[in-house]
Parts: sequence; structure tokens; C-alpha cells
Amino acid sequence: MSLKDILVQLDTTEQSASRLELAADLARRFGAHLTGLHVIDFARPAALALETAAFVDAQQMDDLMERLRTASSDRAAKVEAEFRARIERDGIAGEWRLVDGEVAPTIALHARYADLAVVGQVDPDHPDRGGGRHVVDQALLASGRPVLVVPYAGKFASVGRNVLVGWNASRESARALNDALPILQKAETVTVLAVNARGGIAGEGALPAADIALHLARHGIKVSAAHSSVTEIGEGDELLNRAFESGADLLVVGGYGHSRARELVLGGVTRSLLMHMTVPVLMSH
Repeated sequence: MSLKDILVQLDTTEQSASRLELAADLARRFGAHLTGLHVIDFARPAALALETAAFVDAQQMDDLMERLRTASSDRAAKVEAEFRARIERDGIAGEWRLVDGEVAPTIALHARYADLAVVGQVDPDHPDRGGGRHVVDQALLASGRPVLVVPYAGKFASVGRNVLVGWNASRESARALNDALPILQKAETVTVLAVNARGGIAGEGALPAADIALHLARHGIKVSAAHSSVTEIGEGDELLNRAFESGADLLVVGGYGHSRARELVLGGVTRSLLMHMTVPVLMSH
């Protein structure tokens, strides 16, 4: 089992370079094919243009839309040049995809044809940039693939050497752990942490995280099991605190959510992690 196809979301934000660096490192380490996806969404510019339609004639409107398209294409060309320079420098097999469409569903669609999708955390100061929060929501809940979310702040040249796995014996947690196996097998240290472990047949039993740690050990992974109980803070905060304290460069957790009135809605712990993350997070639903 390995990573052979990696998709990375690339755009004109400052964070895009960090995503490219991390994705290129993974592609180099796993000998994977790297696809750089840039989506041009004219829905918002077109809407703004229509707002001014009452004040301009048809020719002026056509000229405005053409200028918007040209500016978007020029910005995309710069992103493409950076992508091509990176894969050539690192000797990575790859391809560039430039697609017109709505950002979030387009990324989710293309992610279905990759082993891993690398996307960006929403910048709270600029929540609409890069497709907004819906990119992560749809990539996670609609692609059927694991998603590696890169924080909007900081630089992350590499991940997967010191990994913290959040485990609660759920289907989503099992899915995320299995999807992360290629990375875990190359890690130097892996810790499985059960927070507020439950008892019973669907819970953790007498030794929280021990059974799943044994499963990982059978895959040749150097792993330790741990558990904690918290009441003053949320489970997501505990995972992030432990990731910081242990110096983890990657957090692996299940992603929870559901459909509501034709909208994809993330669960509370998942949403909290995505809002406050300071380390890359690999999630699967």
C-alpha cells in the first residue's frame, strides 16, 4: 500500500506555496504522481459585474468580463510556472490542471481520482479566499478520499515523521487510520491517543488504544498507545494540545459530518479542529 497519486489545491493565496512544498515532498518520498489543480471560479466576479450592468452598455460589460478572465488567466499562469518549476527541480512526475468551475465541488470531484488530496485551512481573516470553508467540507465529505489539510499560517515542508493519531474506535477513525498507513509506515514515531474513551462493545475496553496500536504494530509501525480524560476542554483541543506537546508534525483523525438540506455539515469536534489547527491534519470520512 502506498501513495501513487496526490492532488494539491493551488491558488493565488500565500498559503498555496506551503501546500505545494508539502505535497511535493510527499510525492518525492513516495514516488507519487503530483497533480496541481487550479480552479477559476467566475461566479463571484460575474455577480459583481452584473451589479453594475444597469450603469454600463453591453459592449462595456463584455469588455469588463474579458478583463476579468484575462486577469484570472494571468494569475493562474504564475501559479502554473511555480508548480512546473517545483516538479522539475524535484524530479517529480506531475501534471497541471486548470479548470473553470465552482471551487469546492471541483476539488472534491478531482480528489476522487487521487490517493490523497492536499487542501488549505480557511484563513479566518479572509474566509472567502481559495474557495472558503466549503473546500475542506466537500473534499472531506464528498470525495471519498483522505484529505490533508494544511494550516493557513506557518510553513510545513514535510509531515509524517512524528505522528499523533486520534482514536475513538469509530468508523471514521478507522478509515482515517487505514488511509494514513503509508505515511505511518515511514514515520519515526507514532502515538495513538484515545480521549475520553468509551466502554462497551463499540468502545475501547480496559486498555484504550491498545488494540489498534497492536494492529499498527503488525504493519511494522513503531507505535505507542495513550489515553486521557478531559472535562475542562474539548476533545479537539486536547488532541491539538497533545500534538503541540509531543512535537507532532501530523495529526490523523476521523472526519465527521452529514448532509442537511442539501448542505454538507461538519461535526462539532471536526469543525473545532479545522478552526484551531496549528499542525497539518489528515482526515477521512
